[in-house]
Amino acid sequence: MASLPSPTTDAPRTAFRNGAASAGTRTVPEETAIAFTYNRAAYAVMMASPSNLEDFAAGFSLAEGIIASPSEIASLEIVPSALGVELRMELTGSVADKFTERRRLMAGPVGCGLCGIESLTEAMRPLPVVHSTLLLSAGAITQALADTNRKQAMSQLTRAFHSAGFWSPTKGLVALREDVGRHNALDKLAGALARAGESAGSGAVVISSRVSVEMVQKAAMMGAPVLIAISAPTALAIRTAERAGITLVAIARDDGFEIFTKGERVDLSALKNVAR
Repeated sequence: MASLPSPTTDAPRTAFRNGAASAGTRTVPEETAIAFTYNRAAYAVMMASPSNLEDFAAGFSLAEGIIASPSEIASLEIVPSALGVELRMELTGSVADKFTERRRLMAGPVGCGLCGIESLTEAMRPLPVVHSTLLLSAGAITQALADTNRKQAMSQLTRAFHSAGFWSPTKGLVALREDVGRHNALDKLAGALARAGESAGSGAVVISSRVSVEMVQKAAMMGAPVLIAISAPTALAIRTAERAGITLVAIARDDGFEIFTKGERVDLSALKNVAR
């Protein structure tokens, strides 16, 4: 049987810097076809990093609404082959019956969050509204960003990975997952938290990417009250976060951030207001 590939590999390259060329290698991420099957029925193929696949199986299944809890996956078999990796899942009784009714085949490229959706209704499905009394200071948001940045081992090694982390004001950085696809990283994080019995309602999700609507949808399915991103949101992402009750903090850098929705969860009282 084939073995799982490493998430990174060393590639020969010629570098040209400061007017000079030099031979060497660069560590680059692997990209592998990951097939999701449920009760022997094909469902999706995503290009992703071949790591933390148990978390990916659970998180993707939760985000898609196939399961409501990791316990509804009766078994998971990770099957590597020359073409990629198959995640063979068996669902429990009633969940398996519901899946059979909605079965579809979806194929997507790297980090594609809506590929294979069959209708606009599916793409813009109603989301659960997140209710939380969480209150974060400006300093806490800055700390969450700094803690997440420090733990991005694969990104620091290759400069080609996205990350998704979960930060709690009482526990600090609870979990972090990395992947070549930003959606995949968030799915893996969701799976890691669910499998550990950790509630996403007690802290903030921090992502190393822009905020598209799919990222907000996944955060809502996790029950995360705060989503922090280093890049900008789309207009649809902002409207979706507002409806889902999520505090959206974006363009987060060392020197500050911008709040787009539900600003009551961010305490700025310690800061000087310079608005005119």
